[in-house]
Amino acid sequence: MTFGEWLKWFGNLFVKEILTYFIDPASRFILIVPLIIQIFLFGYTATFDLNHAPIAVLNESHGKYSQQLVAQVGASPTFYIRRYLQNASQMKDELNPRDSLAIVHIQSDFDSKLAQGKEGPVQIITDGRNSTTAGLAAAELSMIIQDFNHRYVGVPEGINVEMRAWYNPNLQTQWNIVTALIGTLSFIQVLMLSALSVAREREYGTFDQLLVSPYRPFEILLAKATPPIFIGIAQTFIVVLFAVFWFDIPMRGSLLPLYFGIFIFTLSTVGTGLAISSISPTMQQAMIFSFVLIVPMVILSGLVTPVYNMPEILQVLTYADPLRFALEYVHGVYLENLSISELWGQLLPMLITAVITLPFAAFFFRRSL
Repeated sequence: MTFGEWLKWFGNLFVKEILTYFIDPASRFILIVPLIIQIFLFGYTATFDLNHAPIAVLNESHGKYSQQLVAQVGASPTFYIRRYLQNASQMKDELNPRDSLAIVHIQSDFDSKLAQGKEGPVQIITDGRNSTTAGLAAAELSMIIQDFNHRYVGVPEGINVEMRAWYNPNLQTQWNIVTALIGTLSFIQVLMLSALSVAREREYGTFDQLLVSPYRPFEILLAKATPPIFIGIAQTFIVVLFAVFWFDIPMRGSLLPLYFGIFIFTLSTVGTGLAISSISPTMQQAMIFSFVLIVPMVILSGLVTPVYNMPEILQVLTYADPLRFALEYVHGVYLENLSISELWGQLLPMLITAVITLPFAAFFFRRSL
């Protein structure tokens, strides 16, 4: 059989596999609509940036300086002053129901001490139940107060600090989250699709039909792996389109190195999914195994918490997580314009995962025949 004849021969099996995903309207819906919904949900809600956050102000000084400070806080786009408190007893009522994220307390001797050249006492009280946003609010308010010192009080500046952020000039969390979705969303669906592929045949009773067909086990497994790879690459392309044209996140790298890394990552994901499917007699077990893997792999990837902030033992475990290296690779190409040669440290772990999981899946698939 020539290679062309084999392609035609294999193409029939590939078409059969691809139709299982697209012939059913519900399946087409699941492949496209949830992806778009998740892009918007993560793009607009999974952010640590403060924008128009509610705060309260207790100004017990009522002097010139304190009024200027309150005006400067209110002029910031980061906050809006939802309430002016009259006394300290109202603070608890403001923070307990989470009406305000923080309270700026300007004490009664603020103006008099500034007039004498002393430090004016200002207290920032935050809602520590959400430590991340509380820390951001305190840091932003501290910067506003520091700017007030330089602008109105005339505190001499010994050092002029100019801050500049590379790759994300405005430090927008959205840039990090949306670009990370390029790998994360396709990872979840590709893993599920490939994990259910062989188990579905067993549960539907069509596995025996495959066994008596003239196709070899390698060809059957290859046909099972190919559709999830195409679907995963197509889904990443959709996320890239939304990142560039909807969220206005400039792509500094090129598509060729980006999709080279995505292809390697998708291979490792499909290998993991097929390995699960080969040892799972039912679809329910395959789904359980998949969910058991997905949650820790997403957490260890660095999407939620930077890897360097994790305990050392968990940092070691992240080396077995291809999603971690996929996100680093995507950020490197998309935001930093790094080349493939500069990202071999991320490509190699994904390639190793594919080299291990694909033969593992083939071995257990043959044993199940």
